[in-house]
Amino acid sequence: MKLEFHQLTTKGDKPDNQDCMANYVCQDFAVFIVADGLGGHHAGEKAAQFFCRGVLMAMRKYQPLLSHENVESVMARWMDDAVREMRLLFAGDENADKSHTTCAILYLDKERCITAHCGDSRVYKIMRQQLVWRTRDHSLTQQLLDEGKISEREMGVHPEQNQLTRSINILNIYKPEIHVYPAAGQGDCFVLCSDGFWEHVKESELIQLSESVSVKDELKRLVKLSIFRAAGRSDNVTAQFVKIVEN
Repeated sequence: MKLEFHQLTTKGDKPDNQDCMANYVCQDFAVFIVADGLGGHHAGEKAAQFFCRGVLMAMRKYQPLLSHENVESVMARWMDDAVREMRLLFAGDENADKSHTTCAILYLDKERCITAHCGDSRVYKIMRQQLVWRTRDHSLTQQLLDEGKISEREMGVHPEQNQLTRSINILNIYKPEIHVYPAAGQGDCFVLCSDGFWEHVKESELIQLSESVSVKDELKRLVKLSIFRAAGRSDNVTAQFVKIVEN
């Protein structure tokens, strides 16, 4: 499996960047992660970093099991181990129990595509110039969208946009939501991002990104555009683009 991937993160208009992104790519499989930390005094920054580190540290244990055991069960145990590692990395930090993070995880191999997400960081799939699906946020605005009270475009500018109904912390109360899909095909594209990115980027612009001759430059342009549209109130902005070049 051959991939093209690009990633970018910036603090936007915030004093610090509490987003974190990570990836692991090899010949047989790939893992991509975006996490958006929540909490003051760098607590959110640590939560995002430690969770990403935990996912990658547990990868060697659980990735080989995906072909032999129930995929949802393996992924759930993988995520639990990531949180346990996150707890160890906090090592008694007094802010640990107040530190939260969202996550958007994409796993790809030749047999399947898996997403695991919690909060309002997202994974989008784009195929043949169409947005096929995106992960559903764990947020009040997603609930309002589901109830037909607001539109997709209104989600990013709604006053309750940042009110989450689920997030990750060391208490492990809320679990990432896991979905398993058929293997991605050649030309399929994915975008993982924090809410600072998707709030101000249109669906048509994500499709344009997937068709761009220079994805790296177009991704930079969209990040800058997202910050500009936030008019001085931009959150941290993080995005990863992944395309299946050869399956």
